[in-house]
Amino acid sequence: MDKEQLAKIVAEKIDAALKSSEHPKKFFITANGRGVTDGGDLYNALLNDVLGVVSVALTDIFQELMTATAPAPAPAKAPEKLTKSSARK
Repeated sequence: MDKEQLAKIVAEKIDAALKSSEHPKKFFITANGRGVTDGGDLYNALLNDVLGVVSVALTDIFQELMTATAPAPAPAKAPEKLTKSSARK
């Protein structure tokens, strides 16, 4: 799977999660500190920016995981021999 296909899958999953969840209403804080729920353009721009950054980061992480070589397995440990002292326990 190449990076473009991976980016498409990540974007689809983020879009599906966004649609299935109830994210906060459009909200911003005014200069005097009051909360207002009618800041649509600002909220949507911020949300799209954050999701874009997350999408790129996830794509890069998954790409690295897919191309990373697996660590060599640890050598098998020989079974321990029973001695008189360990048999008494």
